Amino acid sequence: MRGKRPASWHTAVVVESRPETASARRIVLDVPTWPGNDAGSHLDVRLTAPDGYQATRSYSIASAGEGTRVVLAVDELPHGEVSPFLVHDLRAGDQLELHGPLGAFFVWRPPLDGGAPRPVQLIAGGSGVVPLYAMAAAHAAAGDATEFRLLYSVRTPDDVFFRDELAGLAQGTLQLDFVYTRRTPDGWAAPAGRVTRSTLDAATVPAASRPRVYVCGPTAFVEAVASWLIEAGHAPADVRTERFGGS
Repeated sequence: MRGKRPASWHTAVVVESRPETASARRIVLDVPTWPGNDAGSHLDVRLTAPDGYQATRSYSIASAGEGTRVVLAVDELPHGEVSPFLVHDLRAGDQLELHGPLGAFFVWRPPLDGGAPRPVQLIAGGSGVVPLYAMAAAHAAAGDATEFRLLYSVRTPDDVFFRDELAGLAQGTLQLDFVYTRRTPDGWAAPAGRVTRSTLDAATVPAASRPRVYVCGPTAFVEAVASWLIEAGHAPADVRTERFGGS
């Protein structure tokens, strides 16, 4: 039986900050007191202004496992209080206050026994792919035999998070399907458009296989997808959702 990782406040040092997309930043942190985290966990980042004003926002963690390195991928909200600073102002050597790891429901762990594991279906909208990428990477690292599939809805090819890493995973343990909502790659067979019920039927593990399903993205996206999954016969208890927000 796995023990619960305690959440507490930590001081993190920025090791690297580099562009992820035109509006997002990948941030690698060293957190000496970090207890490790399960794939799909999140944490809180707290910023304190010189006048003492504080702002705290939650962000999904793009890394998993033991060790003191924590990876975030933060998409800027133009009128936000926290994300613009993380995207534009944070530099290597800076310190951040973190609280975590958080979350026990929206996580994936390798099966403990040798029985036949149930398939896993991941469904992401935009930057909601961050915790799902952590799950897919953890699955590959564990050498787990569970069937893993990711349906990733994203505006354009330039907006894909973890592009190279996902391409590598798709060569091995992950079945990867894209839906481009605004612009497709050259030669892409399907026109640009949003995920629909028919998309889900064609590009996800069927309900008859009883997959565990993780859906993450904007609220409207998550609610629509979860509703279609239930209509398609997935048990509500098998559909885990997380809506991203904050600023």
